[in-house]
Amino acid sequence: MFKEKFNQHPFLFEHRIANNPLFSMPRLLKLALETQAVRPQELYYDAGHNVPIGARWNDMGDKPPLEEAFQRIQDTGSWITIHQAQRDPEYAVVFNECMREFETLSGRDFKKMMRVEDALIFITSPKRITTYHIDRECNFLMQISGSKTIHMFDQRDKDVVPETELETFWAVDKNAGRYKPELQQRSTPLRLVPGNGIHIPINDPHWLQNDDNVSISLSVNFTLKDSERANLYRANYFLRKAGLQPDPPFTSPVGDVMKNVAMSASYVPARSAIRAIRRLRGQETRTS
Repeated sequence: MFKEKFNQHPFLFEHRIANNPLFSMPRLLKLALETQAVRPQELYYDAGHNVPIGARWNDMGDKPPLEEAFQRIQDTGSWITIHQAQRDPEYAVVFNECMREFETLSGRDFKKMMRVEDALIFITSPKRITTYHIDRECNFLMQISGSKTIHMFDQRDKDVVPETELETFWAVDKNAGRYKPELQQRSTPLRLVPGNGIHIPINDPHWLQNDDNVSISLSVNFTLKDSERANLYRANYFLRKAGLQPDPPFTSPVGDVMKNVAMSASYVPARSAIRAIRRLRGQETRTS
């Protein structure tokens, strides 16, 4: 299953780290405070009750001090995320063991594939919703404590994820995924309980509903070195801005090569990207 579905389809699996003391609340608070002090950009948290499924990350209101968010986790409506937990040597042991086992099961050499790896820990208050979103990371999400439901959508369903959303996501806006309540029935709800986890492919949309308990999860994830996907969506974003209707990625081999080369050479500076797209505009007209 790991080999067949890796980065293609979500699937559930079992793990054996649910009782690890590293994921107790006191130990996690210590890790969070150390992260906040040394690497504040790698800690995010917010607080809010009745958060809408389709809320954007920047729509959240005021939040309490970090220690209060932990101490009153039962009633603050908090959503706490600690990035790069593997910078702590104790968490690094768990993270590296998980990475090697996922690598073996998937039959891939992750070191050759990945660009940035991340041990990401989520701590959420009872009944808290994790809003609808898509990710650029390949993700193995393991439930440590508490239970919740993840609602998975298929990125191949273009009613759910139009090409324009993916283009905007890869080019300019990580919040580009838009929840469409009328399509909720197309999702697949899956239960996450201590001892199981789910593989989430890159760009598969999802949102989560916590049960009436504190939830703790570990996400073992990484971004791929493969820049082609990002380059193609970025190129299409600018081509569409120029008034064209570009072919979706991986449907026009010749067009894909030209887009990938152009964006690889000149995406970072905006003006260079515009010049590249102007060149592509003529090529796209000839190849579409």
